[in-house]
Amino acid sequence: MRRIRAAAVITLATALAAGVTGCGGGTSTDEGGGNDSPKTLTYWASNQGPNIEADKKILTPELKKFEKETGIKVKLEVVPWSDLLTRILAATTSGQGPDVLNIGNTWSASLQATGALLPWDDKNFEAIGGRDRFVDSAVASAGADGQPPAAVPLYSLAYALYYNKQMFADAGIDGPPATWDELVADGKKLSKDGKWALGAEGGNLSNNIHQVFALGQQHGDNFFDASGKPTFTTDGNVAAVKQYVDFMAKDKIIAPGNAEYAQNQSLTDFAKGRTAMALWQAAASTFASQGMKPEDWGAAPVPVPSGAPGTGKQVNSMVAGINIAVFKNTKNLDGAKKFVKFMTSDAEQKLLNKTYGSIPPVAAAQADPAFAAPDLKVLRDTLANSAAPLPQVPEESQFETAVGTAVKDLWADAASGTPVTTESVKKRLDKAQQQMQQ
Repeated sequence: MRRIRAAAVITLATALAAGVTGCGGGTSTDEGGGNDSPKTLTYWASNQGPNIEADKKILTPELKKFEKETGIKVKLEVVPWSDLLTRILAATTSGQGPDVLNIGNTWSASLQATGALLPWDDKNFEAIGGRDRFVDSAVASAGADGQPPAAVPLYSLAYALYYNKQMFADAGIDGPPATWDELVADGKKLSKDGKWALGAEGGNLSNNIHQVFALGQQHGDNFFDASGKPTFTTDGNVAAVKQYVDFMAKDKIIAPGNAEYAQNQSLTDFAKGRTAMALWQAAASTFASQGMKPEDWGAAPVPVPSGAPGTGKQVNSMVAGINIAVFKNTKNLDGAKKFVKFMTSDAEQKLLNKTYGSIPPVAAAQADPAFAAPDLKVLRDTLANSAAPLPQVPEESQFETAVGTAVKDLWADAASGTPVTTESVKKRLDKAQQQMQQ
């Protein structure tokens, strides 16, 4: 199991934050992009499905459609999430990158700061049908305020609480928990006979960030202040991180082995009936690939401290999603824009988002009845009413590495039986903050 090498990412992210202008997109030095390779494109896709091979099977027929329409052949590589940020950051400095790539929307401002990505100004948006085709919240998560977006929204996502209906029934639980207190109480009923209540991905830095960010919002705090200065050690952030790790350390509703998970193993455990709940974005296709039927599981909003999800302290998800970007010195700028137009067309948006269980960021596609299924309605409602964007600051990728690693280390403490205290959490977060300020 390959994990992000934290030191390498921090080194690259430091260069990124300093404003290094990368090349990317091959060896051309024309920052405006050229068209001296009009019949080929290289595309790095993110791993959206249950595994890389599934993504290849999903995407290859669509790329063939594009080739038939345009005569442009697309060389596809599906990059695992554990490697994607490292690969992208390396490409911005080495010049050895793809023409078109998927990026997590939370990385948009960080990658924008490199100067390596094509800015999506009005002219470039017009080439793909216009900015007004896209949902505003999705475009807002594509780069820093006041600048042209660094990418175009491709798949929109939010977190939901997935639960195993049979395991809940066997434990005498009527339905999914609405609050964290209910989740812990239910979790103690479910965690028995070698089975556990909740899954986690303790070795996945980005997933750690997504969870503690939403909990931080519920504790009335943020990890950056209004000026973009890190505030990792505030009481609310410390409480958020401790609450999350305490599901294993204190409440004993997450298996210790989850501290090392980083490759969607928590979803496999859920599909195999080893855990009863999972906090995840658009998990339907993964469950189906592992033999679960739609009636076996349900989806509900992620719990909140009390009441129902909403704004402010009732935020229960970060605004998640995948954007598609172009290295601006690509040898085939015209072809790259044609490919982005194809991938964000109404027809492809309906097909791909339906397949992956995500929500189209293109408004016309989002209106399709296929996205009214119960689990997708949870995601749509969350995005509309109770999700908040991660900070769009240039240091966001450093934040994911530094704080994500701090949480990973705390998971390791919990798994080994080392006490996780408010003081130990604060110490880890203080170290992460110092890394950010170096």
